[in-house]
Amino acid sequence: MRDLTRHLAAPTLCEPAWLSGRDFVFLVFINLIWGMNLISSKIGVGQFPPIFFTALRFGSVALLLVPFLRIHRGQMHYVLAAAMLTGPGAFALLFVGVYLVKDASLVAIVNQMGVPFSTLLSVWLLGETIRWRRRLGIALAFGGIVIIGFDPHAFAYWPGLLLVIVSCFVGSLGLIFVKRMKDIGALQLQAWIAVIGGPVLMLISLVLESGQWTALVNADASGWGALAFTTLMSSLVAHTGWYYLVSRYPVTSRSPLTLL
Repeated sequence: MRDLTRHLAAPTLCEPAWLSGRDFVFLVFINLIWGMNLISSKIGVGQFPPIFFTALRFGSVALLLVPFLRIHRGQMHYVLAAAMLTGPGAFALLFVGVYLVKDASLVAIVNQMGVPFSTLLSVWLLGETIRWRRRLGIALAFGGIVIIGFDPHAFAYWPGLLLVIVSCFVGSLGLIFVKRMKDIGALQLQAWIAVIGGPVLMLISLVLESGQWTALVNADASGWGALAFTTLMSSLVAHTGWYYLVSRYPVTSRSPLTLL
């Protein structure tokens, strides 16, 4: 673990401390897409097995982005680690959690654990610094989860909510590997995530789930529309844009804005 910390904390080029006006507006738009995507995902996992739905999403993205695949010598260990963690690792846990939790608003709130996780990991592994305002924000985020835990309504869904929390941690760890990459375009990274994640998730679905063919046959327009939205808007627009911003700015200046 000490070697990993030292390796990931290698010096980086100077980065702007805060987002430009254009990138700030773009990040707000990304948050809007993610908010709509939570509703869309809830519709999707209501008609497809959750891991299978995620595999379909990644497979669709892979078909669109195969032309962007490139081998990056000396960095493929970062690419593969980022792809596994931010792709099948985080999303399989998230969508199973979404499936288990009936109230989408609870998932939206618990999903904000990604902010303190990514901030703390960036301080620990990348050597970034945070001031008292962001420390207060982290404390409030953790405190919010504790308060939710005392809500009997939320307690009934704790298995699913716990999966969402683990998903936040796994995805935040994956972002650390994304941050260590150099000269790898956001679409190239997204292509690798999709190409690796699609087959892995499909295999997991075939082992752990059932009813995939029945879901394909019986899905209605809202189910397919949900899949199209998560593929085109969430993956291709929002997540690709997010990876672009990850490469340009410190994690501690971007993550708090995802609370939107």
